[in-house]
Order: sequence, then structure tokens, then C-alpha cells
Amino acid sequence: MEPVDPAGDARAPHFVQSLARGLSVLTAFGEGAEHLTLSEVAARTDLTRAAARRFLLTLVDLGYVTSDGKRFTLRPRVLDLGYAYLSGLGLPAVAQPHLERLVAQVRESSSMAVLDGHDVVYVARVPTARIMSVTIDVGTRLPAHATSLGRVLLAGLGPDALERWIDGATLARFTDRTLTDPAALRADLDRARTRGHAIADSELEDGLRSVAVPVRDRHGVVAAALNVSTQASRVPLEDLRGVVLPALAAAARAVEDDLSRRG
Repeated sequence: MEPVDPAGDARAPHFVQSLARGLSVLTAFGEGAEHLTLSEVAARTDLTRAAARRFLLTLVDLGYVTSDGKRFTLRPRVLDLGYAYLSGLGLPAVAQPHLERLVAQVRESSSMAVLDGHDVVYVARVPTARIMSVTIDVGTRLPAHATSLGRVLLAGLGPDALERWIDGATLARFTDRTLTDPAALRADLDRARTRGHAIADSELEDGLRSVAVPVRDRHGVVAAALNVSTQASRVPLEDLRGVVLPALAAAARAVEDDLSRRG
């Protein structure tokens, strides 16, 4: 009999269900869910209260979760899990000084992200004023199809990989300008691939405008994306293309040069 995950989907013979359930307990916490009761964790993970309790107490013993007797909260040790990835990636450390210089030059926020499933994950960021209703930090995930970072990363996929991505994606609508039609998304990705940049204008959030460019490794493969994001009321599209984009592209080339020197 094939292993089955909590949602009932058949899994490969190597699948370790207990590990998947333990990770689901960790990821149950997040923005707006920083402190959860046992019942809330069970509900968010589709686990029984008894199973959720065992996982939570194990995570408490390991130092990843703490409890006041009623509510559970993540401890800073969970950052170790992400730090191992970021350290191995090397990109954030290389990119950070270039992002800082770029932000000082254009006076707008800049970020680096990688593609993870159907989301982009922020791995480096230098903010200025807060311009979104949600707080963006390292580790934040946003839907790839509605962001300039995601468009650049998707444009870097091979044809087969891109089709698999689109076939499995839920192209949710966030504003009346969000691209939710697969054909329209493909056309926009074709333009991004040809032009070497992508622009998302009020697609994730009304009034949010951003431009992104790829960062390639020494083999020419798109490894990450850099962007500059701003308020549409503050930076016209012509300035985004004519002023911000050249500075952003220069920063991406500088990151690529540093990556090449580091091998």
C-alpha cells in the first residue's frame, strides 16, 4: 500500500509522512498566526489534537517552539533552517552591498528573490519607506505570477518547465490588473525574456509598481532576480524604464561579476 499524505494523496515509497507532518506544524505559524493554541495548530494542519500535540512538544524539546502553557510560538532557532540554505546559496551576501548602493541611488526599495514552487521567496532586501500593506522581509513568499520578480524567474525557465509550472499554477487575481489568463501570462513572459526585464504595475496590490531583471550564474542560467519597487503615484512608468531600470540592470551585472569571481 502506497504512503498517503494528510490530504489523502498517494506518495512515493520514500515519502516520510511524519516528517511532512512535523514540517506542516512549523509552517502553520506565520504573519497573523505568531501565537497558536493546540486546537488552532491542529485545525491549520488537518492533524488530530493528539498528533499536533506530539509534534509541538517534540519541537519544544528541540528548541524550535516555545509554549506558555496555552499558546505555542516559534523560537529564533527556526532561523537556522533558512540560514543553512541562504549560506549555501551565497547570493544574498554577494548581492546585499549592491542592493544598498542601488537603493541609495534610486531612493526606492530593492529586493532579490528566487523561485520556489509557485512563489518567489525573498532572500535579500533593502527597504526604504514601507509601500505595501504587508511587510516584506527575507523569507517572505509572494505569488510569482503577480510580481515582477516572479515574471523574470518564470521567463528564465525552459519551455517544458514553464508549461508544467503554468499547468499546476492557480493564477489568483489580486487586483483588476492581475494577469490570470495563461495565454496572456505566456505572452508577457515572452516579452520579459526578449527585453531582459519585467514590469508589474498594480497587479499584486493597487498602486504598487515594480521592475525586475534576472541575475545569471556563470553558466548563463537565471539563478535569481533583482527588483526595485515603488508607488505608482511617485514614479511614472517612463521614469521606471528610463531611470530606475538602467541602474537596476547595472546592479544585476555587478552581482553577476562578483558571483563569477567567487566561482
